[in-house]
Amino acid sequence: MKFAELEISDEIKKATERMGFVDMTPIQEQAIPVAKTGVDLIGQAQTGTGKTTAFGIPMIEVSDPHESEIQGVVITPTRELAIQNAQELNALGSFKKVKTVAIYGGQDIQKQIRDLKRRPSIISATPGRLLDHIKRRTIRLDQIKMIVLDEADEMLNMGFIDDIHEILESTPQNRQTLLFSATMPKPIQLLAEKFMNEPKKVQIKAKTLTVSLIEQNYVKVRELEKFDALTRFLDIQSPERAIVFGRTKRRVDELMRALQKRGYEAEGIHGDLTQSKRDLVLRRFKQNEVKLLVATDVAARGLDISNVTHVYNFDLPQDPESYVHRIGRTGRAGRTGMALTFITPSEFPHLRSIERLTKQPMKQINAPSFDEALAGQQKLAVDNLKETLESGNYHAYEVKAQQLLDDHDAVELVAAALKIMTKEPDTTPVRLTREAPLMVKRSGRPQKGGRGKSNYHSRERDHRQSNNYRGRSKQKSQHY
Repeated sequence: MKFAELEISDEIKKATERMGFVDMTPIQEQAIPVAKTGVDLIGQAQTGTGKTTAFGIPMIEVSDPHESEIQGVVITPTRELAIQNAQELNALGSFKKVKTVAIYGGQDIQKQIRDLKRRPSIISATPGRLLDHIKRRTIRLDQIKMIVLDEADEMLNMGFIDDIHEILESTPQNRQTLLFSATMPKPIQLLAEKFMNEPKKVQIKAKTLTVSLIEQNYVKVRELEKFDALTRFLDIQSPERAIVFGRTKRRVDELMRALQKRGYEAEGIHGDLTQSKRDLVLRRFKQNEVKLLVATDVAARGLDISNVTHVYNFDLPQDPESYVHRIGRTGRAGRTGMALTFITPSEFPHLRSIERLTKQPMKQINAPSFDEALAGQQKLAVDNLKETLESGNYHAYEVKAQQLLDDHDAVELVAAALKIMTKEPDTTPVRLTREAPLMVKRSGRPQKGGRGKSNYHSRERDHRQSNNYRGRSKQKSQHY
């Protein structure tokens, strides 16, 4: 179905045309007509399926820019997603003059108060900062018409569930509630039962939880061998743009430094970075100044990043659902993608739980050897040389080339040039702190081996910056 066929206002149709929207995604096609009727709605869909427009169009339709009160609220787990939702809602509401303001931690609250005094119709907020404003009485939700819980399962994983309850209790009972989530764990179902009124359900088929264009592989490897295996895969696959997922902020920092030490262009992103640093890292990644982004799940959620060719799960995610979100960063817009997961022997039960969720078995592949990694880099050098020949952009070097040929054998010259062009596998020793492998309890819920409650989702919350390392015993380090 096309956006032009929707029964929506001319102002919103005009906005979708300017944004280049033509065909609706499945979640948009199913959710928008239902939400426009005013009923509560539960939409099950992963990141990158067009959810913002799915709830944005109905929300903008019911918003009146002439009213002074806030009429719509979108609650989302991360500041990046709050900002991106606000940007898309402002684009959708541009011709109707419906304004949206992003409210999130890490930004000057006085600036946000000034923005709120300009009477926006909609706010896109993270839970902690939204609660701060509610308690300051700088935001009142007693007149809202619609509230959206975006990526509800991730807000649960990050520990926001109590905040969500408190926020919903401050809203009018006759509001319309829309809940979007990739998965529906029990606490989210209970939340829906308590705060929603006979919600209609829109569910994308389970087989689309993982994109069919993504090649999913895993490699069985010991913890001590993981980093060397990762770098050899990078040498062979030469990803155009890749995300490497680590389980903790410490892991991300150490992985980034280790990759840089071995000559790879890499940047890291996690919840302890300042907003300006996060923006800088993402800008460099999007502009191809760096090819590798090392990230925690929380930091990567909601990021609007296209053309990611590879996803490397250096550490298994704490929850199988997070695997779905991770690999969903690639294989978008009809493009193929590759997801590679590193599995230690004790983590195989967790691998099986992921396969049960995705309904797609992963293929086991072997870790490359040093010689295979070298061959991969040599092939890349040859391809670059051929590409330069085909481009014809080498004539300024012909005189020098002829002088060299007068004194040297042609084969030897080309071999020397290829050696210079080849990034030979680096074996520089690096140091990573050991992470305990995930274990699966009898209930099927994964946990960190031998360390009690996991701190994988270390509550990278916008109003509670805690790295959750306090009280842990000193861990051994790996040396390569």
